[in-house]
Amino acid sequence: MTDISKPITFCEHLQLSSLAIQPSSIGFQTLTLESDHFICVREKINEQNQVVIIDLADANNVLRRPISADSAIMHPHNKILALKGTVMCALQWRESLKAPTLAARTLQIFNIETKQKVKSHVNAEDVVFWKWVSDTTIGMVTDTAVYHWSISDQTSPPQKVFDRHATLTGAQIINYRVTTDEKWLVLIGITGNTTNPSAFKVKGAMQLYSRERGVSQPIEGHAATFAELKLDGHQHVTKLFAFAVRTATGAKLHVVEIDHTAPDPPFVKKAVDVYFPPEATNDFPVAMQVSKKHGIIFLVTKYGFIHLYDLDSGACVYMNRISGDTIFVTAEHEASNGIIGVNKKGQVLSVSVDEQTIIPYILTTLNNTELAFKLASRANLPGADDLYIKQYQQLFSSGQYSEAAKVAANSPRGILRTAQVIESFKQAPAPPGGLSPILQYFGILLEKGELNHFESLELARPVLQQGRKQLLEKWLKENKLTCSEELGDIVRLHDMTLALSVYLRANVPNKVIACFAETGQTEKIVLYSKKVGYTPDYISLLQHIMRTNSEKGAEFASQLVNDENGPLVDMERVVDIFMSQNMIQPATSFLLDALKDNKPEQGHLQTRLLEMNLVHAPQVADAILGNEMFTHYDRPRIANLCEKAGLLQRALEHYEDLADIKRAIVHTSGLQPEWLVNYFSRLTTEQSMACMQEMLRVNIRQNLQVVIQIATKYSDILGPVKLIEMFESFKTFEGLYYYLGSIVNLSEDPEVHFKYIQAATRTGQIREVERICRESNFYNPEKVKNFLKEAKLPDQLPLIIVCDRFDFVHDLVLYLYQNGLTKFIEVYVQRVNSVRTPQVIGGLLDVDCDETTIKGLLASVTGNFPIDELVNEVEQRNRLKLILPWLEARVQSGSQDPAVFNALAKIFIDSNNNPETFLKENNLYEPLVVGKFCEARDPYLAYIAYAKGFCDDELIGITNDNSMFKQQARYLVKRRQPELWAQVLVHDNIHRRALIDQIVATALPECTDPDDVSVTVKAFLSADLPIELIELLEKVVIEPSPFSDNRNLQNLLLLTSIRADKGKVVGYINKLQNYDAGEIAKIATDHGLYEEALTIYKKYDQHAMAINVLVEHIASIDRGLDYANKANKPEVWSRLAKAQLDGLRMKDAIDSYIKAEDPSNFAEVIEISSHAGKHDDLVRFLQMARKTLREPKIDTELAYAYAKTDRLHDMEDFLAMTNVADILEVGEKCFEDELYQAAKLLFTSISNWARLATTLIYLGENQAAVESARKAGNTQVWKQVHAACIEKAEFRLAQICGLNIVVHAEEVAALLRSYERWGYFDEVLSLLEAALSLERAHMGIFTELSILYSKYRPGKLMEHLKLFVSRINIPKAGVIKATEKAHLWPELVFLYIKYDEFDNAALAMIERSADAWEHNQFKDVVVRAANVEIYYKALTFYLQEQPTLLTDLLTVLIPRIEHARVVRMFRQIDHIPLIRAYLIAVQDLNIETVNDAYNDLLIEEEDYKTLRDSIDSFDNFDNIGLARRLEQHGLLEFRRLAAHLYKKNSRWEESISLSKHDQLYKDAIITAATSVSTDVAEDLLSYFVDIGNKECFAAMLYVCFDLLRPDVVEELSWQHGLNDFYMPYKIQVSRTMREKLAALEKEVKERTKKESAKEQQEAEAPIINPATRLMITNGYVGQPPPMPMANGNGMVGMMPAMTGFGF
Repeated sequence: MTDISKPITFCEHLQLSSLAIQPSSIGFQTLTLESDHFICVREKINEQNQVVIIDLADANNVLRRPISADSAIMHPHNKILALKGTVMCALQWRESLKAPTLAARTLQIFNIETKQKVKSHVNAEDVVFWKWVSDTTIGMVTDTAVYHWSISDQTSPPQKVFDRHATLTGAQIINYRVTTDEKWLVLIGITGNTTNPSAFKVKGAMQLYSRERGVSQPIEGHAATFAELKLDGHQHVTKLFAFAVRTATGAKLHVVEIDHTAPDPPFVKKAVDVYFPPEATNDFPVAMQVSKKHGIIFLVTKYGFIHLYDLDSGACVYMNRISGDTIFVTAEHEASNGIIGVNKKGQVLSVSVDEQTIIPYILTTLNNTELAFKLASRANLPGADDLYIKQYQQLFSSGQYSEAAKVAANSPRGILRTAQVIESFKQAPAPPGGLSPILQYFGILLEKGELNHFESLELARPVLQQGRKQLLEKWLKENKLTCSEELGDIVRLHDMTLALSVYLRANVPNKVIACFAETGQTEKIVLYSKKVGYTPDYISLLQHIMRTNSEKGAEFASQLVNDENGPLVDMERVVDIFMSQNMIQPATSFLLDALKDNKPEQGHLQTRLLEMNLVHAPQVADAILGNEMFTHYDRPRIANLCEKAGLLQRALEHYEDLADIKRAIVHTSGLQPEWLVNYFSRLTTEQSMACMQEMLRVNIRQNLQVVIQIATKYSDILGPVKLIEMFESFKTFEGLYYYLGSIVNLSEDPEVHFKYIQAATRTGQIREVERICRESNFYNPEKVKNFLKEAKLPDQLPLIIVCDRFDFVHDLVLYLYQNGLTKFIEVYVQRVNSVRTPQVIGGLLDVDCDETTIKGLLASVTGNFPIDELVNEVEQRNRLKLILPWLEARVQSGSQDPAVFNALAKIFIDSNNNPETFLKENNLYEPLVVGKFCEARDPYLAYIAYAKGFCDDELIGITNDNSMFKQQARYLVKRRQPELWAQVLVHDNIHRRALIDQIVATALPECTDPDDVSVTVKAFLSADLPIELIELLEKVVIEPSPFSDNRNLQNLLLLTSIRADKGKVVGYINKLQNYDAGEIAKIATDHGLYEEALTIYKKYDQHAMAINVLVEHIASIDRGLDYANKANKPEVWSRLAKAQLDGLRMKDAIDSYIKAEDPSNFAEVIEISSHAGKHDDLVRFLQMARKTLREPKIDTELAYAYAKTDRLHDMEDFLAMTNVADILEVGEKCFEDELYQAAKLLFTSISNWARLATTLIYLGENQAAVESARKAGNTQVWKQVHAACIEKAEFRLAQICGLNIVVHAEEVAALLRSYERWGYFDEVLSLLEAALSLERAHMGIFTELSILYSKYRPGKLMEHLKLFVSRINIPKAGVIKATEKAHLWPELVFLYIKYDEFDNAALAMIERSADAWEHNQFKDVVVRAANVEIYYKALTFYLQEQPTLLTDLLTVLIPRIEHARVVRMFRQIDHIPLIRAYLIAVQDLNIETVNDAYNDLLIEEEDYKTLRDSIDSFDNFDNIGLARRLEQHGLLEFRRLAAHLYKKNSRWEESISLSKHDQLYKDAIITAATSVSTDVAEDLLSYFVDIGNKECFAAMLYVCFDLLRPDVVEELSWQHGLNDFYMPYKIQVSRTMREKLAALEKEVKERTKKESAKEQQEAEAPIINPATRLMITNGYVGQPPPMPMANGNGMVGMMPAMTGFGF
């Protein structure tokens, strides 16, 4: 059974702690809830910051991301995360930490699903609050203004909306709300009210802003929201602004209108009181949400109360507490049209309207019928159906048809919008001069919204009859009508298009498709059918469309066949439909479109398409075949039809039999040549040859040309050999010539080229023969040469070309000379190829031609030819002098051709005609050629030629072969070529030694050019010949020569000797003067010649370098010391000191540094001395160094050295004078080395009290250490001094230190642990007690002292708690745990109560009642517990231990406990009498279990009077069961109560029977009258007659007058002689009958008159009066809108009683 006492539904969706969310992370600053989809939490786990995203639809799948941010909010609906102040994020790269201000102002938005950044921005101000105000916009609040930031693009920055009002300065922003159109905005903040003690402690401040007006209004308020409400009688939605405020005088909820729209009447501002219970004196509103469906305001307060208010009237619907903890964040719960929120314990709660109980609750509990009516109508809620029906019937029966229509129209779930109601309005009479009730009804329905099925039909009929279909169109567009098939059928008679719209909306596929077909919209039929999943009879539909519109029919057929999911109809059926109408062209078009995919299964349709067109339209068939659209038809049949139709080309395309092809192909006149040529590509080689032979056989003259074209195109496939044989078989050389001519330029077949030359020769085409001989590279030259010789052509040019190209010149000359064709020899060398002249001359010499002829021929050649070849030809035949005259003529003509002079040189050499002079003076011959010619004749002449031409390799070879090394040496020196030198100086050259000897002995001494010498020396160096180079340089440098003083050569001699002959180095050093001493000495050192280097440095007085060689290379510090004493130079002493330092001879090194007065190496000296512990020597060095240097390092180390040598007086003097030492560093080092006295001096000199205090501790000067620590004022120092004091048991000093430590909360725990570890419990208590009076005493001190008291001084804990409970951090687990561990139960209860942990306090008092229980305190605690189970534990506890106080406890628990459960609990243990007072107190609630228990108790006590009162007052119990129990009771009054119960439950027979049994006839008569049943009354009357009780008979006639039938009464009185008792009844019956007849007659007359008048009026007036505007367009005619009904008690709402937590 539904509990109507709770009009809300409460649901706990989630417990965040179950998802491992830390309690510290559940708060306003770390948790955000933008919608009922996601919760976003920022928390820190194991020093790692995380953002936790909880999808409320899938709470077990928690998303955690390692993100560090100041704030994180989730998109209301999508997985988009907005971050503020991001430092490091797993979704993005690491940001720079150099600008923390910018990082804190960085705003970023990420799409978690796509893992992409949506947008980012660096704001100029800190964002103090932000939230999503829509799916695309984030509202951001800074200290000065409010901005909106859109994510619809990736670039736009936040846009400023308005500036913050001054009233919000310093306020904590807790919410920001906007309207859906973002025209109105409200910013909400709260501040502490410290300035005005009389005001409410938390002040709410709001700023309402209008974007259209650009105006702000400051408002005092704590929570606000925007809402929209559709009010009755209003054309537009009413936009409202609701806000709540609590002040010191009370709390108010305000609802005002914004953006009023005319002509709607303005919304009346509502201001209602918000009730807060006495225990919530400091409570105030924190959040508001509005249920869009129900128009209910959900108001949440800080203490967890929920208030429900009606948005329209402002009436309070319900109030209860839903959470014992603050709900700090809320959002709209879209699924239930309620509110969802999170409290501080991590509970995710939602509250919504219970649609099944809210209306009964309003009717019964609030007794607000008007509110129940409005809410039920507004949200279509059950519970007020009977009231609506009753009110409708009352209004209708009273003739208030307009009001009745409104009730019917607004009835929830349309319970009154039925066909019967419509019929009743149609039958209702119309008022004179006004609209009929049915029209008023329809007008109100149209104003309200959509008409249902019956209403739409009834309205459409008269509208269409009057031809006003535009109204119907308007209503359809506005979705005012419910479309159905019946409505479409009605409209179809008047407008097919409008009917189609109705059918579409009503989803009647068959009617929609019929309308599409009739209106010609065939293209929409298939699309619509697929969309709705309907399959019509497409064939019948197509036949119908084809008969009415063939064009549309063809389009529809194509659409059916070409559907993307396959044909929807059989194409053959479609073709049959076309053919039955003799529609060849449309059928062709259809098939072309349908068969465009060319599928194999469509072959028969392709054949049918081609057949019909070959018979009726051959041109169309030709075009179809030409497009090659189809490939699966019957090709032989189509080929035969094509031949019959004269389409030979198409026939050939389809024929496959060779006989058919040959029959058709010979008729070339009917075929296009180009096509015919291409056709042969389809035939095989054999078929092609057979067809061409058939064509030549039938008509060679007509077909030769096309056969040549075919042969040309397919020559490669058919093969030239076969084609040549074919043409030769028909003896057509002309055909062969033209065929081969077309392929010869592309063919590489020698036979083709030969046959072409042969064919061209036989057809007289000599020029073509000449061309092919000249250009072709593929014929067989031997075969062609022989053919041309045999052909004996009159023009021998082709033969000359062949012989010239293929080097048959000798054969050509022999053939021409023997056949007397010498003129063609001249033609050959003069016109064809003069380059062949040498070969021709050679050939003529071979045939012993006359020299005169040869010379004449040679002189006649005008073209150029290779003279070398000519010379070679005559030279081979020893006839070189034959061409001397020709050569001289060429020279005289100015020729500079090297070949001419080469020939002359050879002739001069052979004839010994002064060749040396010619070779030296002539520059035109080729030295290499002539040199080769001379090698065997005279090597010296060859040397001359090679030297002249720089023929290096040849010259080296000829001089080596002939031992001409002197010439070779001179040539090499003058040539200056490193590569050539490298060639001759290689190790493998067997002549190298002889050559070097000539270079040293002859070539270089003769040389005067320095470059020659330089190149030669470099060559020797490159060849790595140091010994030979030394030999060479001694010749040049040591011995007198132009190069003796050359510095480079002297350097080179020394360097070479250092590398190759170290024994000569000292001698060269002494002999030579002009060399680079420094470089040579360095190189000598590098090569280990240290003494030689030392000699050089001494020779040139380079002391620093000399000492360096001594100490570094010779490694003799003693020799170095001797050298230093001799030189006595500072640099020498410095270098010696460095060497001594490296050798760890510290004293000697420092002495040397002092002699050099060189402090530059102080760092190394300090380091080594420190490691060696030579601080005494170091002091001397540092004192010297301070004279010239002012380095902190020097002064620092000097001070440290003083400390290490215990020269504290010197240190004091040093500290007193000016210095740049790092005293702190020295002090730290001394401290580490335990030189505490020195450290004390150092720290004192720089006033470093912190380090001084630590030092004094180690010196045992504790008092001084404390004083130093006080001066330092550093916590760490205090801790160190404190630890030392504790260790030495200096408790007074330790307390002084401790008092300076405990003021820092983070240090308290460690400090206390140290005391407890030493066991100094009294001392630590004294310390904390002393700390209580400190000005900086913090909560941690009081808290820790509480824990210590619980451990060591439990007797003082309660007093401490009572005094300082406000300053103790009770949530700290240690206090409660320590108290519990110490078994201090009263103190534990006290802590639980002060921390508002009432559940634990009550449990503790129950469990430890002996120590902790106190009745009044327990009563105060238990009523504030959140867990209802504690109530019942408390009852059990009191029953067991304090039964006398049980009633008192029950009294305070009445509003909070479940009474049925309490009764069951006490009934089980049989202690109902103990709770009698409680049962009386709660019986007013009329609970069945309570009533049963109380009634049982009264029966047991035999208190029938009280039992009767209980039965009459409270009826919620088992009436029949109780009656049956009482029926068996021994006391009459209880049996009488049983009859009374039977009567109350309409059990008339049982009641009367029981009364008759006890002779309680009066009760029986009253029961009969109450039953209103004629049968019951007559049965009792008969009973009285039977028992002869006449008085009761007469009483029955009086009491049951209306129930008894007169004839029955008359019969009984007549039968039993009771006429005297019957007569008064008879008289009354007669009078009543006459009155009824008179009234009936009057009513019949009046009704007849009214019906006549009504029929006359309706007959005269049209159904819809055109002269009067309808209500649907005119609203209320001539009267104001109806006023809302007043509440029965005149109150808008009521203050509900508190019912406790309830959940």
